Amino acid sequence: MPNVQKNYQHIKKTERLEIAILLEKRYSYGDIAKVLDRGKSSISEEISKNKVKGRYDPLRADLKAKTRRKYSKYQGMKVVRDERLRDYVEKKIKEDWSPDEIAGRLKNVDDYLPYVSYLGTYKFVHSAYGGHHLEKHLRHSRKRRKYLPVTKLIDRTFIDQRPQIIEKKQRFYDWEGDFIVSGKNGKGALLVLYERKSQLVIIRKLATKSPSLVNKVFREITGSEIRFNSLTLDNDISFKKHLTLSRSLGAPIYFCHPYHSWEKGGVENMNKLIRQYIPKSSDISKYSEEYILEVESKLNNRPRKNLGYKTPLEVLAEDNQFQTIKYFDIINLNLIKQKTAQGVRLEG
Repeated sequence: MPNVQKNYQHIKKTERLEIAILLEKRYSYGDIAKVLDRGKSSISEEISKNKVKGRYDPLRADLKAKTRRKYSKYQGMKVVRDERLRDYVEKKIKEDWSPDEIAGRLKNVDDYLPYVSYLGTYKFVHSAYGGHHLEKHLRHSRKRRKYLPVTKLIDRTFIDQRPQIIEKKQRFYDWEGDFIVSGKNGKGALLVLYERKSQLVIIRKLATKSPSLVNKVFREITGSEIRFNSLTLDNDISFKKHLTLSRSLGAPIYFCHPYHSWEKGGVENMNKLIRQYIPKSSDISKYSEEYILEVESKLNNRPRKNLGYKTPLEVLAEDNQFQTIKYFDIINLNLIKQKTAQGVRLEG
């Protein structure tokens, strides 16, 4: 198949939202670039140029970028509309002056002319008004970006192919999955699974996010007789063995569209609740397995407004779902004793 060269496109608002989410999860610039199918330098430049007070906020970043482009376009037209300025810029470009040298000269010496920034000069030179006869005088000619192949997840089934029974939460055991990762100097991660109908959460501590370990932990979970009717994930490279995982679970796996993490909003919101107990920038390796299970139990025994203020475990118990889940007989002994005392039979 012949190589198809991509034309560069400005980073979109939806991509900026995804960048913010991935930065929060401590993804490297390289991994973010792979997820968004962008160059690593593009991601680095986006974050460094558009962060505010050292923090990358996607909405502010989008506003900064649009303002910069608008100003740059105006600066380019500024040269076109002023005949004296245009003659000056064209003359200096033909003398092999750089746009930066022209801008500096206009600001500090030839200030009888309107000022145009170096970006405005570049904009003019590369526009239809400038033309190739000027471009050839620039020290660094404009090169088209070469897109290198990146590691992708192959044979994905995207979320828009999920059946309506999942969308409408009409059955149990349709899960969403995600990771919470350690801070910059920490190790380890949490695998978070969220059951869409009952809002039940399962949290597993991982030493690494390697695909083999991730699949192994899923097998351990299903060995505890947790059922999967489906699983929805993002495009994390840790899920590159998703076809093997799907066979192991005996259930289809659906993927959010790239830079659309909000399409699995349930688990994203659950991550925020978990952060109450495991704050951002934490070193997850420092938390014990017992503590992680305690956090899981607290969240599963916490009432939810959209469940009529019932807890996830109460929703499962009312539907006799404990008959097929022995896992919670072990972790939630206190709840089981409490429910049994109230006359609710939770079979193992």
